[in-house]
Amino acid sequence: MMIKRLLSEIIIKKLKSTEKVIIIYGARQTGKTTLAKYIVDKLGLKTLSINADREMYIDILSSRDFKKLQSLVDGYELLFIDEAQRIPDIGINLKILNDEIPELKILVTGSSSLTLADSVSEPLTGRKWTYNLYPLSLQELSATKNKFELNEELNDLLIFGSYPEVYTTVNKTNKTELLYEISTSYLYKDILELSNIKYPRKIRDLLRLLSFQVGSEVSVLELSKNLGINKETVEKYIDLLEKAFIIFRVSGYSKNLRKEIRKQDKFYFYDLGVRNVIIDNLSYPEYRNDIGALWENFIIAERKKYLHYNRIRASGYFWRTYTGAELDYIEESGGSLSAFEIKYNKSKFKSPKTWNETYPGSKVHLINKENYLDFVL
Repeated sequence: MMIKRLLSEIIIKKLKSTEKVIIIYGARQTGKTTLAKYIVDKLGLKTLSINADREMYIDILSSRDFKKLQSLVDGYELLFIDEAQRIPDIGINLKILNDEIPELKILVTGSSSLTLADSVSEPLTGRKWTYNLYPLSLQELSATKNKFELNEELNDLLIFGSYPEVYTTVNKTNKTELLYEISTSYLYKDILELSNIKYPRKIRDLLRLLSFQVGSEVSVLELSKNLGINKETVEKYIDLLEKAFIIFRVSGYSKNLRKEIRKQDKFYFYDLGVRNVIIDNLSYPEYRNDIGALWENFIIAERKKYLHYNRIRASGYFWRTYTGAELDYIEESGGSLSAFEIKYNKSKFKSPKTWNETYPGSKVHLINKENYLDFVL
């Protein structure tokens, strides 16, 4: 079952209209290679496709020798490199190719930004367009399913997430096995291979702690005490998990520092199937006591995908005061401020008085099972 990704047409248009390098980031198993191959087929250009695992290509693409690079791509119109983070000095070598052969189209994927982002950021400054590929979004699924059908799939999406292979697997047992494979193998591979991890088991323990704190403010100091490692190491591990596209953070919103809390962040998972496997709970919503946190994570992650794929510049926050007033999600875009309370079953909601007084004129909305599709489509 082929699901068309929203980035496909965006990247095709960009490759046709620019001489810059196109980079697709994303966690393993999100479909980067499938997306890239679809783009290559649609462009119809003479393409050199390179898997960065092959030693012969690694030597040339890390050589910094233009003659070697030129001999490799001679006669081709498009260079596609899959899993480019495995090639040392890939950034400077792509810069050489882009500077010397600007007519050569270059498409690169990286299964994490752990090393690729660091190695290409400075050399390719002003010479690249970057895109993130996430697990399937509701907006992508809506291309072939109407709102009724999406609602019918909601429980599965909340429990099993939306990694492409998991989503297209029909049998629940097979879905579960696949999710465990992704969660225990693929997601950690880049972190453990590319970073100097002193306590690899602590990474998994940290993820488990974060899984139970979805929707709550997280104290790094408390995590440090629970894990038995120092605060700096916890912060490093969280940074690695963010760069590997496993979790993302949302910070507190504040324009009035005396009464608004902003010191701690909240962390959410890009994929709920991964989160649920980490805590070993694949029960359906009606049997769970964490449905509120699950729903909040789902909505904020889907909104994040929506904003990125539609190239909407907006910043997301949560809001809470020392007196206990709070809102789950705040979005600031183009000088306007909108607030959202995210509740699974709630049908009525009263905007906090403190928010109304502090930010008069800002819109406040309730996002629930009845209207969520309007927010993420």
